[in-house]
Amino acid sequence: MSKLTVLNPSGPVTGDNHALLPIGWKRGLDVSRPKNDTFLRALLRQPTEYTPVWLMRQAGRYLPEYCETRKRAGSFLQLCKSPAMACEVTLQPLARYDLDAAILFSDILTVPDAMGLGLYFAEGEGPRFERPLREEWEIRNLFAPDPHVELQYVMDAVAEIRRALDGSVPLIGFSGSPWTLACYMVEGGSSDDYRKVKSMAYSRPDLMHHILSVTADAVVKYLNAQIEAGAQAVMVFDSWGGVLSEAAYKEFSLPYLERVVSGLIRERDGERVPSIVFTKGGGLWLESIAGIGSDAVGLDWTMDIGRARRLVGDKVALQGNLDPNVLFAPPEVVAAETRKVIDAFGAHPGHVFNLGHGISQFTPPENVAVMVDTAHEHSRIVRAQG
Repeated sequence: MSKLTVLNPSGPVTGDNHALLPIGWKRGLDVSRPKNDTFLRALLRQPTEYTPVWLMRQAGRYLPEYCETRKRAGSFLQLCKSPAMACEVTLQPLARYDLDAAILFSDILTVPDAMGLGLYFAEGEGPRFERPLREEWEIRNLFAPDPHVELQYVMDAVAEIRRALDGSVPLIGFSGSPWTLACYMVEGGSSDDYRKVKSMAYSRPDLMHHILSVTADAVVKYLNAQIEAGAQAVMVFDSWGGVLSEAAYKEFSLPYLERVVSGLIRERDGERVPSIVFTKGGGLWLESIAGIGSDAVGLDWTMDIGRARRLVGDKVALQGNLDPNVLFAPPEVVAAETRKVIDAFGAHPGHVFNLGHGISQFTPPENVAVMVDTAHEHSRIVRAQG
């Protein structure tokens, strides 16, 4: 394995040279299987020579080169809405580390922004909406946007990233889950207690289900448009599903995850397009999540991945699940904890190594290299031992 070097008409793109392709140039898109297809094979529970690795939020603020690009962009939203810059930051971690997949650089809130809620970022407060869903008439007027109109900048970024990757590793597209997006849409931003959205769910479940239904349709359209633009796998992030009770999760989150998965394009250009669902805090409902039809289930760090594998059997692949805060430990501890996750899963097909949630912006970049290299090296040893 070697760090990414991708080619385009302007010259090579490496960690030091981010020459990029012209936006909208679709001829020349490599539709063949990636040279390194280990990630895709693992998602389909096929044998692999080692455990593939990628990281949630792998293109982000822990990398100094990302911070430089973000500064040039002027704002986070401008960075997301520039296909050239989104491509640039997507490639940055692949130039540093031997990662087995790239993930589209974007934000989970692009969908509700396209639904007219007015996304903005307040300094020190994170994402906010100018027009959160509070009144019944607003909810009844909610619509699923056309991804080729309101979200075309995302599709342009997907196509540009695919060309820049030049068939090296697969590209992952993604969306927030209907429940998680609905939380932001009702709360108006992040929340500590989810009071507004839970109050609506319990007092006006009809309105909550309407939001979730429209949002699920929007997510299906959005992910399928990403697949058509070149995404080779897709992931649905249910970041806030774990704040629900079991009964509420099975009413307000799980059925809509299943609806999204069932609506996805499953094959493109003669290749399977695997899907991953991830509910933070969802270990309690792992067997139910494994039954909704996705190819893989992401695990947060709170559940032993070996026990998870025994629970799901051969239904799905598993992705995870190192505690992101392990990366603040000394390198030898990072390596030891990484080996523990690999050992817990064992020499079985169907494991994609990842963190149990997104990487922290304060993470030392050198510790990421230790984790990635250890996962690759130790998983080869485990397979050799059988």
